[in-house]
Amino acid sequence: MTTSSAPAALAVERMTSLDAAFLYAESDRTPMHIGSVSVFEGTPFFDDTGTFRLEAVQARVAERLHLFPRFRKRLAFVPFDLGRPFWVDDIDFDIAEHVRLLVLPSPGSVDELEALAAREHMRTLDRRRPLWELLFVGGLAHGRIGLIQKLHHAMVDGISGVDVAAALLDLVPSPPIVDVPVWHPVPPPDIAHLVVEGLREDLAQPIDLARDALQMLWSPRETAARVVGALGMVNTAVRNLPGIRPAPLRQQVGGTRLLRSVSVSLDDVRQAAHRREASINDVALTAVAAGVGHLLRSRGEATEDASLQVMVPVSLRADDEHLALGNRVSALFVQLPLRPGASDDRLAAVRAEMHRVKDEQQSQGAELLLHGVDAVPVGLLSLLSRAIHHQGVADLVVTNVPGPPFPLYFLGAELLTSTPIVPLGGNLSVNIALMSYNGGLTFGIHADADTCPDVGLLVEGIERELATLCCP
Repeated sequence: MTTSSAPAALAVERMTSLDAAFLYAESDRTPMHIGSVSVFEGTPFFDDTGTFRLEAVQARVAERLHLFPRFRKRLAFVPFDLGRPFWVDDIDFDIAEHVRLLVLPSPGSVDELEALAAREHMRTLDRRRPLWELLFVGGLAHGRIGLIQKLHHAMVDGISGVDVAAALLDLVPSPPIVDVPVWHPVPPPDIAHLVVEGLREDLAQPIDLARDALQMLWSPRETAARVVGALGMVNTAVRNLPGIRPAPLRQQVGGTRLLRSVSVSLDDVRQAAHRREASINDVALTAVAAGVGHLLRSRGEATEDASLQVMVPVSLRADDEHLALGNRVSALFVQLPLRPGASDDRLAAVRAEMHRVKDEQQSQGAELLLHGVDAVPVGLLSLLSRAIHHQGVADLVVTNVPGPPFPLYFLGAELLTSTPIVPLGGNLSVNIALMSYNGGLTFGIHADADTCPDVGLLVEGIERELATLCCP
């Protein structure tokens, strides 16, 4: 490793309204960080005496932090909520507070690693420091090493979270020496400066919105599509208000989580989709529908005429934004059938539903609605963010994030598996994240232990449906 001097990154950066919303929504029962739990080969992590090379691990992570300046920034709140929070340099930044070693009783199993990850993901991140942690885990069977990644949703969305993980890793076991810029932290501004900056941006907001409105008038076709999509989303919300239909998965969560995973060959899923003129996402959503249907029928629920309202996040990132942090995401709302029946029939229904919501242009509508969030005063934004824990629109979130199709390495150790984790809202007892990596596709099923202790039945239903669909 060599070092070089580089211009300091922006020292003070104001949160967007969407990023701040994830911060305001957080509570002890609803930590708002995303992440993953991964398994690596173990040997390169240990020295000749069998000691874990923690300092080498911390040094390797530190070498990559210049790619993500926000990883060395902490929160700075504006007094009296006169503006959204800012990111400022953490002049006391210490890599040892963010990259640590945990050890399971040997030989630890994958189930024990997932249980540890579920517990760690219920522990909120320290807001006095940059909002991320990498927890390496020793004691696994066969000498392997686990990694629990926690990144606050105020910093990243699903796509940028995967980009962060990939940038911390290497494409080859022995990468070339890199030129690492020297970091020069900038002391944070005083409170008066933050207040002035917050008020200045708030005063400028109406002008910015007016300019955006004029730009929309110059693109009437695109604007019309966004308005139609927004109306479609509003119609979905009204159609699914609490009390209109049963919502067995929409329950207030407790303080304990369960994590389960399902892995399948990505090529098998791709071929299953191709045979039915569907997409990989269609197959994945079909498996989720089958799994939830199996879970509810096992509870004695009637599913013949039931459906599941699923929010499917959609990235709004351009191709050149792959290393940009923050949230750039819209959503689709999809009705999944829960009735029992043939897998092919269920997939055909899901495929037709996906075509319908895309024709409604919901993602463009969501982008328009989210753009208006910037005009919401901070106090009201905080209130609305907490109210999301009582929402009546989504029964489940299913997010699909593409990962690299090739192996990655850390200190020469190959990354073997990775299970994504997304947080639960206050009344969402289950959320599911999918991630592809090196020829595999993994479902990360994150559930509340109090309201969904039988999440194993959901896993069983997903596995059974995938086996049926992927069988030639």
